[in-house]
Amino acid sequence: MTEAVGQRLAAALAPLASLLALLVLWEAGVRWFEVDSFLLPPPSAIGAALLDSAGPLWDNSLYTLRTFAAGFGLSICVALPLAVLVTASRWLAAAIYPLLVLIQSIPKVALAPILIVAMGTSEAPRVVITFLVAFFPLVIATATGLLHTPPELLRLARSLRASALQRLLYIRLPHAVPFIFSGLKMSATLSVIGVVVAEFVAADRGLGYLMTSAMAFFNTPLAYAAMLLLSLISIAAFHGIGLLQALLFPWSTGQPNAAG
Repeated sequence: MTEAVGQRLAAALAPLASLLALLVLWEAGVRWFEVDSFLLPPPSAIGAALLDSAGPLWDNSLYTLRTFAAGFGLSICVALPLAVLVTASRWLAAAIYPLLVLIQSIPKVALAPILIVAMGTSEAPRVVITFLVAFFPLVIATATGLLHTPPELLRLARSLRASALQRLLYIRLPHAVPFIFSGLKMSATLSVIGVVVAEFVAADRGLGYLMTSAMAFFNTPLAYAAMLLLSLISIAAFHGIGLLQALLFPWSTGQPNAAG
């Protein structure tokens, strides 16, 4: 028991020690080579910007989180049923899949100004851009999971006269859970990128907007502080989805003690 706790503690402290060493080297390197703060601010300057601009950073973070939640939530609502349709029949797959690839192939940075002209400068185009960035990986991951179901189980279910809906709910979806959550993790991190792309193009609030405004006035520490918060949002979303999977579907995490 003590050895297991020690191993977990060491595993938790190792990345923290690496991060601390990186920050120390960063701080020392900037000061030793006398790099101007507007080119590369030291961690101390970024920390000071976090404290000095806590109010604006908090307000813009909430705005970015709202757009992230709307776009990511919309991607879940569309991607999961779409993946079921794609895997329901070969005809539907042939009809829908090329359209998905076409949408995914469009550069979202180029699409953002077009959407803003078409939909106005409201929050709607930013949500749509976030959705477009996030939904494709979730569709592919979910479809892969649904198609990964062992065929012998499906044959057994048919022999027991299980309906298509029953096979989907009780066999295919449970086997697809690990794939779905992998897609959710990927889509969550991409959603943050989508929000920033949209806020770069046209926004009057948000962390992406704050970064462009800060760089326009060469306030690089504030831009780094906003970028740090964006990274924290992405990391929190990634690990939050992993925690949700461990709580709701512990058997799908692949951990040795998941069954216990």
